[in-house]
Amino acid sequence: MNIAGLTILNEFGKRHADVGSLLKIWVHEVEEAQWQTPTDIKTRYVHASFWADNRVIFNLKGNKYRLDVKVSYKNKIVFIKRIGTHAEYSKWKF
Repeated sequence: MNIAGLTILNEFGKRHADVGSLLKIWVHEVEEAQWQTPTDIKTRYVHASFWADNRVIFNLKGNKYRLDVKVSYKNKIVFIKRIGTHAEYSKWKF
């Protein structure tokens, strides 16, 4: 998969050093992935949540952080929408 919006992750990782290495691992795994359906994601990320319009929420660092992406299965692109703390996630509108 290709990832669009890596700047968002890099900036967040600089502000929250405790999740920086985990984000690098996530990026590597996604770049190697060949997701065709939400089931492909769920197989690897069992705690991922799925929303309308191919949005996926990944729980990071024991649910301390949430990563919101949009997946284009057809085009093999994962668009980073936003990442935040659990408290910030509670205020997000979908």
